[in-house]
Amino acid sequence: MYKVRVILDTKEDVIRTLKVNEKASLENLHFDIAKAFGFDGQEMASFYRTDEDWNQGEEIPLFNMAEAGEGTSMATCILNETLPEVNDKLIYVYDFLQMWTFYVEVIEESDETIAEAKTILEIGQIPEEAPEKEFKAEDISSDLDEEFDDEFNDFESLDDFDFDNY
Repeated sequence: MYKVRVILDTKEDVIRTLKVNEKASLENLHFDIAKAFGFDGQEMASFYRTDEDWNQGEEIPLFNMAEAGEGTSMATCILNETLPEVNDKLIYVYDFLQMWTFYVEVIEESDETIAEAKTILEIGQIPEEAPEKEFKAEDISSDLDEEFDDEFNDFESLDDFDFDNY
C-alpha cells in the first residue's frame, strides 16, 4: 500500500492524502485523484514524470497516442513500477481545457493491503475555477540580439522605403 499526497497547484492549500494499492495502474490513480477532488474523471488527463525539483518530463497520457499502439498510457503503467521509491513524484494535469495541475508524491509505503483507494486526509476546498496558468519562457532576446547582430537590426527605417517601385 502507498500513501500518496496530492497537492492542487493553487494559492490556497488544497491537499488530499490517499491510500492506494501500489499494484494499481496510473489509470486507477487518475480516477482516485479525480474522485478525491470532486471530479467525475471523464476529462482528458496526463501524468508527467518529474525530478526532485518538479521539472516536467515524459508524458504518460490517459490513452495510448502512438500510431503503432506501442506507446505508454496510464493503463499500462503500474504505480509501484512508475514510482518505486518513497518521495518519487509525478505531475498530474486534469482537463486540458481547465488545466487543473496537481503535484503527486509517494509519502509512505507499507505492507498493508487494501482493496480500493480511500482518501484519508482532506485539507482545503477546491476553487470553483482552475487557477490561471502562466507559462513563462526563458528570456533569450538579448542572446538573439548578439547572435544576429548585423546592419538589419533597425527595421523602423523600412517604413520610409517605397516597396511599390519593385
